[in-house]
Amino acid sequence: MEPRLIAALLLLPAVAIFIYAGIHEYRRYKSKGRANYGLVYDEETGTTHVTEIAEGEESYDLDEFDPGDYSVGETKEQGGDDRG
Repeated sequence: MEPRLIAALLLLPAVAIFIYAGIHEYRRYKSKGRANYGLVYDEETGTTHVTEIAEGEESYDLDEFDPGDYSVGETKEQGGDDRG
């Protein structure tokens, strides 16, 4: 197989995903207007993810995060983990 064809086949899925994401975001922009994205902390799982932030809310500040406050063991005890 020709190297150009192999490179094109490898890049094609990434290009398709990029175009799909662009179209999706453009349609969202046309229907809802400008969005404010930021990092949001999920207290139940102790993880963060990027999402759209509501107008009255503030984004999550990494400088204020203390990993010692989250303990997996405490969450399992509180949730009634009966694996054993």
